[in-house]
Amino acid sequence: MKQLRSNIIHAGLEAIYFTGAHRLFRPIFAGVGSIFMLHHVRPARDAAFQPNSHLEVTPDFLRATLAHLRSRDIDIIGMDELSRRLAGRDFSRQFACFTFDDGYRDNRDFALPIMREFDAPFTVYVTSDFAEGTGRLWWIALEKLVAKAPGIEAVIDGAPVRIDSSDISAKRAAFARLHDWLRALPSRNDVAREIDALCVRHAIDQGAICRELCLSWDELKPFAAEALVSIGAHTVTHCNLARETDDIASDEIATSRARIEDALQRPVVHFAYPYGDKVAAGRREFALARAAGFQSAVTTRPGMIFPESAEYPTALPRVSLNGNFQDERFLPVLTSGAVTAVRNGFRRIDAA
Repeated sequence: MKQLRSNIIHAGLEAIYFTGAHRLFRPIFAGVGSIFMLHHVRPARDAAFQPNSHLEVTPDFLRATLAHLRSRDIDIIGMDELSRRLAGRDFSRQFACFTFDDGYRDNRDFALPIMREFDAPFTVYVTSDFAEGTGRLWWIALEKLVAKAPGIEAVIDGAPVRIDSSDISAKRAAFARLHDWLRALPSRNDVAREIDALCVRHAIDQGAICRELCLSWDELKPFAAEALVSIGAHTVTHCNLARETDDIASDEIATSRARIEDALQRPVVHFAYPYGDKVAAGRREFALARAAGFQSAVTTRPGMIFPESAEYPTALPRVSLNGNFQDERFLPVLTSGAVTAVRNGFRRIDAA
């Protein structure tokens, strides 16, 4: 199903590009700017099984994206400047922001040098448990588990099941089934319990994954001191806030901020909702981020920034730089607003 969806999106991008429809969309739907969403930036991997590949782009593609924006005379600004422009209704220049979720080490090792080339500021949203080295990057643990095992035993909806993962096709199906099941569990405790059980059963060390991939507090301190870098909050555990109680969701937001500010000795005024789609961030979560005092909060809902976005600073949409669509031809399509307009039913604002 996910591969079919990816194929449909790719076909849509191709169609918009070859028909030139994005040129017609741009004056109406490009808005005043965009917030790009990334996770990993690193060289391409050779493994045949990479179900999380949509979460990573190559350094070359990041460089191409920045070059494209510069060629169009688009301002590349940080989230502080975005907040200032929204608050002041300053829309005289089109802009783009770059945001990176989770706090991966490759943001420092591969993204930072390229951002320096273009003098481009960016924001990294840190999950505080990841910086502690104790977090559960369960989607990556699941990838490693499925890659390793010829078959997977789990208890789903109270019934023991054995899922075939003996070849690439079976592994893709197994990952999709288990990923969707884990995403649908009622709370962070349920996700933790089930992924922990799977990892123990298949000898996957979640702590080692976290420490291998994520910047520690000691690494974040000099990284945060870089002139182009700002650090935002991304909860404590990377949980689906919408599935938690008011108290837990509020604590996830406030405690993550407090931990980062304490560790880095700098204010944290920007936030990103984990997962960030409509089932993970809605009106209650937007209100919680606002009540916590954040200047901005970003979702994963697709969309461009319009003047009306100033009314919803804790419900900002983003444009995903998706690792499955790393084709420079698509960059004019992405920056035109054509794709997000179609996906949003041609609505400019989606903050409900």
